[in-house]
Amino acid sequence: MSTFKIEGGVKLQGEVYAQGAKNEALQILCAVLLTPEKVVISNIPDIIDINKLIELLGKLGVKIEKLDANKYSFQADDLYLEYLTSDGFKKDGKELRGSIMMVGPLLARFGKGYIPKPGGDKIGRRRLDTHFEGFISLGAKFRYNREEYFYGVEADKLVGTDMLLDEASVTGTANILMAAVLAEGITTIYNAACEPYIQQLCKMLNSMGAKIQGIGSNLLTIEGVTELGGCEHTMLPDMIEIGSWIGLAAMTQSEITIKNVGWEHLGVIPSTFRKLGITLEKRGDDIYIPAHTNGYEIQNYIDGSILTIADAPWPGLTPDLLSVILVVATQARGEVLIHQKMFESRLFFVDKLIDMGAKIILCDPHRAVIIGHDFKSQLKATKMSSPDIRAGISLLIAALSAKGVSEIQNIEQIDRGYESIDDRLRALGAHIERVEE
Repeated sequence: MSTFKIEGGVKLQGEVYAQGAKNEALQILCAVLLTPEKVVISNIPDIIDINKLIELLGKLGVKIEKLDANKYSFQADDLYLEYLTSDGFKKDGKELRGSIMMVGPLLARFGKGYIPKPGGDKIGRRRLDTHFEGFISLGAKFRYNREEYFYGVEADKLVGTDMLLDEASVTGTANILMAAVLAEGITTIYNAACEPYIQQLCKMLNSMGAKIQGIGSNLLTIEGVTELGGCEHTMLPDMIEIGSWIGLAAMTQSEITIKNVGWEHLGVIPSTFRKLGITLEKRGDDIYIPAHTNGYEIQNYIDGSILTIADAPWPGLTPDLLSVILVVATQARGEVLIHQKMFESRLFFVDKLIDMGAKIILCDPHRAVIIGHDFKSQLKATKMSSPDIRAGISLLIAALSAKGVSEIQNIEQIDRGYESIDDRLRALGAHIERVEE
């Protein structure tokens, strides 16, 4: 276990580059299983969750070569499929939620895919029905070992079909999509997720020889092909990390430039922070955030009622940023209602912020009202533990703005999603120390 010690109240300054997108990487890395040919992927983030998935692919027999700091080649031409039913896989696979997206490619190419009940953040129920209902629609047989929490799907042949997803699940869409590209005939997926990361996956698969239409919409049409080839792919910058840097800059009243953000893929993220009163400028493909020395004021609706910020499927606001937005609102002028619709345990970290002096009313597991301090009262340093990736970065932002020295334990949760975050913060002038225990 490691701990961050943070001296808060230090203004930061400088430039930072966003890492490659974690949520895209989980999909793209699983897609290498669809072909025996070499696949080269650039801008892979060096974070715990992605490194675990790369290690898992290696144990399955994928040939992996590190070409550069964030660039790898993968070749799945001689896989050890027996590993999928081994005790080792049952242990390794459940440590990473993203491992679920191995099932679609394996089912499509080898007629079978298995996975233990995956782990990940403790943020509420995250059901897998959408994934497996999609596989069943394509012709797979499903089985589940309740004693070992072990899922499996098998099929002699997958056949294209029309399906309407019961929810616009990003991982579910990706998994079904990767199965359908090698199915016989045409598959349509309606109510498909259409996040930039799904668009990236579609573009990569098409470059491998797949035939996918409707990219960027919620209706995907896939004409199955018999085989896919290799390709080269570069991942987008991580929109969640970009939002985290915006929130950090505002909360610490710092002047920061985020480089090469891919503005066209950020959706409503910039406008959402602007609703909190945060100034951010588009400079080429960079985001410039000036020091908010006079604070920032939350906008009300045009009728004067309190602003509500809620998550929604793309092009709505990603739920992964609500924790950051919540903590940033604690120092705004005004009030805001945060409505986390998707996960019922994700707002429970607010008790740590209340201990630091934040004015927050937790209405229920999904909603919280934040009354901003307008920097008239600084948050107080405290000792706390990171419950999940996004709450972890939010608590880190709070600690960087607080008065005194804070400690954050269980920082492996932050390392799961943020590459060398302490080194990059120190480069901006932050007083942060990683203490190994």
